[in-house]
Amino acid sequence: MKPSRSPIDEIVQDCLGVRVRLIGRAVSAVYDHAVGGHGVTIAQISLMAVLGKVGPCPPSRLGEVLQLERSTVSRNLEILLRNGWVQADSSDAKGVREVSLTATGWQKLESVMPAWRRAQAEAARLLGDVGVQTVHTVADSLWAPPSPR
Repeated sequence: MKPSRSPIDEIVQDCLGVRVRLIGRAVSAVYDHAVGGHGVTIAQISLMAVLGKVGPCPPSRLGEVLQLERSTVSRNLEILLRNGWVQADSSDAKGVREVSLTATGWQKLESVMPAWRRAQAEAARLLGDVGVQTVHTVADSLWAPPSPR
């Protein structure tokens, strides 16, 4: 018996993974466009914000909190370190052991907030009230905001 739809049609039309990734890319693009003039991406801003919240910590802790791969954390931290927004508090031959947000990093976050707020409003318009509430509900069930250690 032939399936009613092909696997291709089923994936393209129904796959939640594909659709969530599409939404994620569209929303990220809104933020990246808004904050790009400040020389940062939304990924870098979120990493700095989490680091500011949890305080000095190993890069692996940032990966745990943000559910990111080690290579993604390393790549973004390298940029943040180079710009002086984050500092390596300790390191050894194996690499950076602990990082913290610098005063310059705090200032960068402060300076980007008007653009971030505009992006937040635009993303909310894109998703609609129900979409925003759904995002919060699902995210809250998967992720607890970080607390200082």
